[in-house]
Amino acid sequence: MTADSRRSQREAYLIRVENVGLSYGLGPEILSDLNFGIEPKSFQFLTGASGAGKTTLLRMLFLSLKPARGTITVFGKDATRLNKKTLSRLRRRIGIVFQEFRLLDHMTTYDNVALPYRVLGREEVSYRSDVVDLLKFVGLGDRMHAMPPVLSGGEKQRAAIARALITKPELLLADEPTGNVDPPLARRLLRLFVELNKLGTAVLIATHDIGLMSQVDARRLVIDAGRLEVYE
Repeated sequence: MTADSRRSQREAYLIRVENVGLSYGLGPEILSDLNFGIEPKSFQFLTGASGAGKTTLLRMLFLSLKPARGTITVFGKDATRLNKKTLSRLRRRIGIVFQEFRLLDHMTTYDNVALPYRVLGREEVSYRSDVVDLLKFVGLGDRMHAMPPVLSGGEKQRAAIARALITKPELLLADEPTGNVDPPLARRLLRLFVELNKLGTAVLIATHDIGLMSQVDARRLVIDAGRLEVYE
């Protein structure tokens, strides 16, 4: 394969992971020889036992953790060669939903969702309608002025999803998004992710919930003993 064809192949993916390994210090690798890609508008699950490295892999895909070896190509660029400004710009094209929500308790639901735009210095008039419409889309239209401490677990999860989506990312990473909710709400959240995918957002959901994964015919990335297998 020529250099040009390899470059073309990488650019066909939002993210391309090649021969990636991760270790801490001088210890053994906890993730080894990872090879896979995430295509535009795709839907996939990342699974494995508790402690297998799902969250660690998501952090690498979000560019907040560097691999010990190998290459992660993000939107056609080698992540290991990016300066801080370019890295920050590319990360804005990726949304992430954390397990622990990370909402700010002193801010309303609306303000939490609007926060990414405020960090960018945008005037509220330019994004207010987007925030309101998105909160309605995730079922929080009547809770936009509530503070996180009075929200239920499911409402907090939906607020976290809305915040990750407000800047219209091309890829959404979700870390155990249904881990703290009951089965009916888990199914509702999954339907939300499926609808987002239909609208054009690529989705990667990290989960160990086999029942949840059985509801969608999607590719599975399985981490086992530090290595990753892809099942189409």
